[in-house]
Amino acid sequence: MPTYTALTTLTGKAAAEGLGEAMERLTPEPTGVGVFEVEDGSGLWEVGGYFTETPDETALAVLAAAFGAKPFVVSELPETDWVAHVRRELAPVEAGRFFVYGSHDADKLPDGRIPLLIEAAMAFGTGHHGTTLGCLRALDRLIEEGFEARTVADIGCGTAVLAMAAARVWQGDILASDIDEVAVDVAEANLRANGMDGAVRCLEAAGFDHPDLKAHAPYDLIFANILKGPLVALAPDLTENLRPGGYAILSGILNEQADDVLSVYVQNGTNLHARNMIGEWTTLVLHKEGAI
Repeated sequence: MPTYTALTTLTGKAAAEGLGEAMERLTPEPTGVGVFEVEDGSGLWEVGGYFTETPDETALAVLAAAFGAKPFVVSELPETDWVAHVRRELAPVEAGRFFVYGSHDADKLPDGRIPLLIEAAMAFGTGHHGTTLGCLRALDRLIEEGFEARTVADIGCGTAVLAMAAARVWQGDILASDIDEVAVDVAEANLRANGMDGAVRCLEAAGFDHPDLKAHAPYDLIFANILKGPLVALAPDLTENLRPGGYAILSGILNEQADDVLSVYVQNGTNLHARNMIGEWTTLVLHKEGAI
């Protein structure tokens, strides 16, 4: 059965949310409506709907005009077995000593690598995206440099692949947190799938706002693979919770945003240790002066 998308952009959160609510009252009604901020600093918001029947383009045009949006672009999507498609497209990822794979590639595990089983359908953080891959490569380089961590926090953990990678290398107190309850459930499922029950403690929290995160601070290593806005807001807390001599690996940063993020963290007491780009994304490795 064919499905359809109708997408537009406009300026302002309130207008975007109002347009999204109005779309839900269309006939035929969409099976889902999404409202997302475009994370490029433009101030634009994207509003989209998914339909199992051909959407009413006249009604969409009226809504676009009413809310000051660009004309909707309506597309018919071909029938696709998305699970099979994802499995074909997402080959295993090698990041130094780490090998991230789905169960459909379990027969491809190479010798001498640290395997991390992450199913592509579960949550953000499969290792294929430049941000997660950049963090894994940064971790691998720190290990090569002789760095060891006894306390690790993965803030905004998604699949918890970064926390699991750390737990494969070091024993200690490793915590993974996410603001999304579903992501926490996914993280725990991934730990079980990897035979790592108990190796990482998974928490629902915004930033460091959880008693368990505070109890284990300061940390030798902190991952924060989120977005520029949350990273900037997190800078004082992250730096405070980082042990002198410790490292922070930050990603979710567009290349053109990296200097802005870096300057905030330098002002809060960390120095640049390494900067790496993969495609349009930058990963920053920061060091807090002192000795662990």
